[in-house]
Amino acid sequence: MSGDEDMMTLAVTAWDIVVRTAVIYLVLLVGLRLAGKREIGQMTVFDLIVLLLLANAVQNAMVGPDTSLIGGILAAVVLLVLNVIVSQLRMRWPQLRHLVEGTPTLLVLRGEVIADHLRHEGIDQEMLEAALREHGVKDLGDVEMAVLEIDGSISVVPVGGMTKRVKRPMKFLRHQ
Repeated sequence: MSGDEDMMTLAVTAWDIVVRTAVIYLVLLVGLRLAGKREIGQMTVFDLIVLLLLANAVQNAMVGPDTSLIGGILAAVVLLVLNVIVSQLRMRWPQLRHLVEGTPTLLVLRGEVIADHLRHEGIDQEMLEAALREHGVKDLGDVEMAVLEIDGSISVVPVGGMTKRVKRPMKFLRHQ
């Protein structure tokens, strides 16, 4: 067999690749969901390395011994189709959306820090104060509410003011 034929010939069945890829997709979906909002919202170089290593580790689990071009394309198509399906299902069923994406977490209400929520989300007082400063808030008493959104950003509603949402939440904090 020539090299071109090897690229186009599956070493395992197409269904084997489809099932393996679907299982890996679901495992990663659950794993990344369990990682939490704060972690997903502020990827560092370390997080990127882990993500790349994770992708490399699961690649073999998806296609098995298959190294063909067709096998790689099939796995990629399955991932894209599953992503579209999950996205559509999230829009139809709010319960699934909350399960997959999580829900916003209230961190501050009327100037009072909700310590249990901070602890649960892995945010310390310094991180919260830095996020408030990003929004131009100097004092907790000036905060009507602060919310950790599902994308990892923090929305702050000042007393008597409008919400300002910073898209790059606390990202710099890990590097200080």
